[in-house]
Amino acid sequence: MGPPSAPFAPAPRLAAPVPTVSAREDARSRRESAVATAALAVLGLAALAVRGLPQLTPLLLALASALAAVVVARHAGRLDRRSRRPWRALTVVAGLLVAAQLLYVLDPAGGPGLSAWAQLPQVPAVPLAVAACLLLLPSRTRRGAVTRDLLDGGIVLVAVALAAALVLSDVLASSRGPLGALLVVGYPVTAALLSGVAVMVVVRADAPRRRAASWLLVTMLALAVVAVSGALANVVGDRAAGILTVLAWTAMLAAAVRAVDSDPGVPEAHADDAPAPALLGVVVSHVTAYGVAGVLLVLLALGHVLTAVELVLGGLLIALTCIRSLLWARDGGTLIRRLLQTEAYLRALAASAEDVTVILDAGGRVRWISGAADRQLGWTARELTGRRLADLVEPADRGVLDRVAAEVTTAVPAGLPPTVRLRSRGGHWRDVEISGAARAGVPGTALRDGLVLHLRDVTERRTAQRELERMAFTDYLTGLPNRARFVAALDDARGRAAAGEPSCVLLVDLDGFKAVNDVAGHEAGDQLLVQVADQLRGGAREQDLVARLGGDEFALLVAGGIDEATGLAERLVAALDRTFRAPGPRGTGSGPRFAVSGSIGVAGLDPADDPSATVRHADLALRAAKAAGKRCVRSSGEAIDAALSRRTRLARDLPAALDEGQLRVLYQPVVGVHDRRVLGLEALVRWEHPLLGTIPPDEFIPLAEEDGLIVPLQRYVLGVATRKAAVLLADGWDVQMGVNVSARHLQAGCLAPDVAAALTAAQLPAGKLILEITESVLLDMHDRLLSDLATLRGMGCVLSLDDFGAGYSSLAYLARLPVQVLKMDREFVAGIETDPRVRVLVAGVVELGRTLGMDVVAEGVETDGQLEQLRAMDCRFLQGYLFGRPMPFEQLRALLSGFDPSVLDAGGPVEPEVDAGVHLVGQDG
Repeated sequence: MGPPSAPFAPAPRLAAPVPTVSAREDARSRRESAVATAALAVLGLAALAVRGLPQLTPLLLALASALAAVVVARHAGRLDRRSRRPWRALTVVAGLLVAAQLLYVLDPAGGPGLSAWAQLPQVPAVPLAVAACLLLLPSRTRRGAVTRDLLDGGIVLVAVALAAALVLSDVLASSRGPLGALLVVGYPVTAALLSGVAVMVVVRADAPRRRAASWLLVTMLALAVVAVSGALANVVGDRAAGILTVLAWTAMLAAAVRAVDSDPGVPEAHADDAPAPALLGVVVSHVTAYGVAGVLLVLLALGHVLTAVELVLGGLLIALTCIRSLLWARDGGTLIRRLLQTEAYLRALAASAEDVTVILDAGGRVRWISGAADRQLGWTARELTGRRLADLVEPADRGVLDRVAAEVTTAVPAGLPPTVRLRSRGGHWRDVEISGAARAGVPGTALRDGLVLHLRDVTERRTAQRELERMAFTDYLTGLPNRARFVAALDDARGRAAAGEPSCVLLVDLDGFKAVNDVAGHEAGDQLLVQVADQLRGGAREQDLVARLGGDEFALLVAGGIDEATGLAERLVAALDRTFRAPGPRGTGSGPRFAVSGSIGVAGLDPADDPSATVRHADLALRAAKAAGKRCVRSSGEAIDAALSRRTRLARDLPAALDEGQLRVLYQPVVGVHDRRVLGLEALVRWEHPLLGTIPPDEFIPLAEEDGLIVPLQRYVLGVATRKAAVLLADGWDVQMGVNVSARHLQAGCLAPDVAAALTAAQLPAGKLILEITESVLLDMHDRLLSDLATLRGMGCVLSLDDFGAGYSSLAYLARLPVQVLKMDREFVAGIETDPRVRVLVAGVVELGRTLGMDVVAEGVETDGQLEQLRAMDCRFLQGYLFGRPMPFEQLRALLSGFDPSVLDAGGPVEPEVDAGVHLVGQDG
């Protein structure tokens, strides 16, 4: 046994199959055939010209036969071994005919046709010609088909024999000697046999080889003419019969050349190839029979008296024709029954399907329809038949039908099934999905270029889908478009801006809203937000989009330039500057008054920028407006200039913050609902700048990531957090320490060694450290990252997915990550009391964690209502201002020892104030 082959080693060479290309597709073969046909014509004309020289005519015919034999043999060599068999037999037949003609030349005792030696080569030529015909038949033929083919061939054979008997009866009586009589009878019988066999071959040949079989039939018919005319010439020496013999001989050889040229070879067999109906055989046999019958009637009218042989042949011809007609009628009845049965099956199958199947002709008119058309389309099958489907489709959707037809024609893969609006009988519009399409393809009919469509009524589904989309893109409280709808509109406006239609973004923030919420309650705050939404909607123009982004922040997408948008912003600021009276105890307007105003930031939409960049510019302008005293408008240009100078200063001072100890770590507790105690702490980092004061984390964390300082920053936090956790563990406090991990640190590939070094230095068990990774890590899911996470979990560390639901959540990736804890984003918890959809989402996340065997932590718990909702969902771990704010390590012991479990039952309201300086070690922590 040889050595194993290489993966890309060449396959062993096999015998290459002989190409089965017909000679008519080869330029060289076409030229040879043209030359051979011309040479045959010249030899035939020469044979006619030397009719007065008896020895030259057979010689010229022998040369023509030899030429045809050579061409047939050469062209047959281009086919495979099985396909060249009939043409090899035909080549031998041509060779025998050459020998016969040469014997006519060499036998001085008898004239042409009277030489007994010349007849000897022609005797084996007959069975070889029959074999050449039969070798064209397919290898497998049904028994019933063979019977019918034999009948067709028998009809042709008897008809030709009867015609020969009618024509040659007088010639037979005047024949000279036994040889002459034998030739007069033998030649017509041979012609009849060859003609019948050739007809059967044409009927039953495979479709690709039927052209070659047809030319072979012409060859055999020409040979039959040679036989009959040869009999007349041999016996009576008729000059006209001799001319006919030469012409038929030349035509026979030319047809043989065309036959081999037209053969593409034996086609590949397919299991699903259905046998073609033998219509050609019936036509040829019946036309031949009726033609001979017509000749017989004419002869009878002229006074011809039938002989016994003619009566027998005539009766046999009538019997065979009647039997074949009865079989044809029987086959037709069987075919009709099968068609009716197949149509019944098809209709039952189509009617049981949910879709409605419609067949359109080339003009788009409905030709056939099945299924519950009335229920699905609002029309009955009779009403739709004959109508153009496009006339019922909404004009804006008619191009969809053309696109579907083009996709079917070009075989271009389609995307999601398209949907069109279809008018029903009552004039209502229905949403109809085209779930499938195909070509009808019935040649010779109106459906030659037809189209099959599968239609399904999806009106209810599309209505529900539109309602869900409306809910998904609409703010629950104000009815305005929400953030998702605003972002989509912003993306569309970016495309229009690239086409020369400018747009601007206005960010609106309420001044004084916090006081309304804190003093008058959330219900009063909601009423204020509704009123502000109405004011913005009324102050904006019809072409502008007003949206609520969340809380007291609104946004407007304004069609126009920066000057136009600034003017609108100033009018809105003036409209928002008013006094709001909160409702009284019984819903009256006797509550306290609040001064409410608005600040607006304006930014132009640059088509070269990402839409989110425009929102950031508008946010910078809004901050500048608030820093300028509120109740005013600022554009992004001023704000960006100030922000760039500040950013440059922070980027310059951040390395010194790491070296000089300007970073501090604070700790916020995580409590267990069932355990009723503090179970863990989350380490948070803040930067106290000596000149600029507290720097918001969303400013210095991106700088650390961009400048390559995030890894040293996180090493510092890991070291501090693990040392403090070890101190607490030594003091008897069984708590876990959570540290947020930046995606950049994980991508750097050194997180596992850094964690191991911190744990070793602090002598802290790995199970006491929780590493919180943000969802942004899902964007870079690859094998090395998964390997690093698996290594950390193998060390014993607990892995947590932070801010779940705020970014790039993917359940497929979640199943692959080796995380044990899910931390819900605080935005979910913030709306859990007022928005039922948010409650459903939070409950779904809790149930998802329970199903996956993961602990779920809810961040941002600040009110008793939020606590009550989360406890009802059986969320076991909570974190937020309700249980403790971020604090220095020195205050932790007091918190741990003095934690009141009753806060888990009915905690008091906590002022929802965000400490902007506190941040997890990651960009969005």
